[in-house]
Amino acid sequence: MIMVSPQTETVPNKFLPPENSRERVSEFMRSIQDEICQGLTEVDGVGTFKQDTWERPEGGGGRSRVMREGDVFEQGGVNFSEVWGHQLPPSILKQRPEAEGQSFYATGTSMVLHPRNPYVPTVHLNYRYFEAGPVWWFGGGMDLTPYYPFAEDAAHLHQTLKKVCDAHHPEYYQVFKRWCDEYFYLNHRQEMRGVGGIFFDYQDGQGELYRGPHPTKAAAEYSKKIGAPEPRGWEELFAFVQDCAKAFLPAYVPIVQRRRGMAYGDRERNFQLYRRGRYVEFNLVYDRGTIFGLQTNGRTESILMSLPPLVRWEYGYEPEPNTPEAQLTEFFLKPQNWAEWSQSDTTSKG
Repeated sequence: MIMVSPQTETVPNKFLPPENSRERVSEFMRSIQDEICQGLTEVDGVGTFKQDTWERPEGGGGRSRVMREGDVFEQGGVNFSEVWGHQLPPSILKQRPEAEGQSFYATGTSMVLHPRNPYVPTVHLNYRYFEAGPVWWFGGGMDLTPYYPFAEDAAHLHQTLKKVCDAHHPEYYQVFKRWCDEYFYLNHRQEMRGVGGIFFDYQDGQGELYRGPHPTKAAAEYSKKIGAPEPRGWEELFAFVQDCAKAFLPAYVPIVQRRRGMAYGDRERNFQLYRRGRYVEFNLVYDRGTIFGLQTNGRTESILMSLPPLVRWEYGYEPEPNTPEAQLTEFFLKPQNWAEWSQSDTTSKG
């Protein structure tokens, strides 16, 4: 008698990427670049994006879109990249040593906008996806860097992001907001870069939400306190990243529209250029995207697109007491519970 083994149907593991994961994420990253560029072009009303496509000799490439001398945006860029290779750079392996020796794939969209009016804040966005052998993860976030800040603007951005986060997990915002405060921090200046937003990395649906390098700071402590959530699959995390990226225009455009017409003079412009120096310092010293791009032989012009067109440093500058410039560092560049702010609060400038 011949024994025949019963046929078994292969059931997809929801915790592993689907076979077409790279194509799906790449398609989305391209589409969100298109959506954001269209929205920003409409908001600016004058400037348009110039596109450069580029190829990476080791594998992959991208398309960089830059707007210069617009009505609102002095300079800004929205980049898409998709690269692959045989070895992840040290900046990644330091956090994910299990990916050592694996070939990798990475794709994402990143953006930095530098408005001309000092009352319109600079904004940054980045969402990305990595695969390296059996290892995969999503990362990214969005943050706001005002020069003359308004509490209602910070609250609007945080409330918009919290709504998106809460729709996917009740603890996402609480962890990722704290993580953002810690990540966009200039240690050599002992100050935050701006009023934060959300930031997350190495999200593969397993373990605690915080996967960063500071186990004793607020994000890690909060993450430990709530413990590891229920495992989340690839599709769940991809859906979360998509919703976060789509929230950019609703989070930022109303702020631009409120502030673009405000009058300013040399004092405000000079302070804006001085504070832009902090942006340059962070991006060249700490920013993971900059470091990853340079370590993987990315396109330098696209990597450094995040830097402002004009900037100034002033030795030993101290703002005058009881001025808007002093209020920036004394209050706004410290962690605040922006998502709970309301118009009845009195912390807003003006």
